Amino acid sequence: MGGISLIERALNLRAFYHRIIAGNIANANTPNYKRKEIDFASEINREIKRLKEVKVIEESEGREGIIPPDGNTVDLEKETVNLTENTLMYNALVQVLVKRFSMMRYIINEGKR
Repeated sequence: MGGISLIERALNLRAFYHRIIAGNIANANTPNYKRKEIDFASEINREIKRLKEVKVIEESEGREGIIPPDGNTVDLEKETVNLTENTLMYNALVQVLVKRFSMMRYIINEGKR
């Protein structure tokens, strides 16, 4: 798999994860809502092997294994940290892609001389 293809898949996975986290935050006050999560490292390995489906894990327990009275397992503090980390990783991948294209443009332009 080419580097750009892998970066594209990683960006798609980060965008998908962003939607998962946003859904968790949106449902922070929904009774019986179960927090959802993905294992990014595992999923990127699956992407490398060209498996398309992302496994979303629904958490049945809240913080420290305690089930809250309303059944909702979303921890807003944790989701905010996850959202920030995911945004930083997404932006880092975009920068890698920009650098890669910039390098290709430089090679093409230098080849004309």
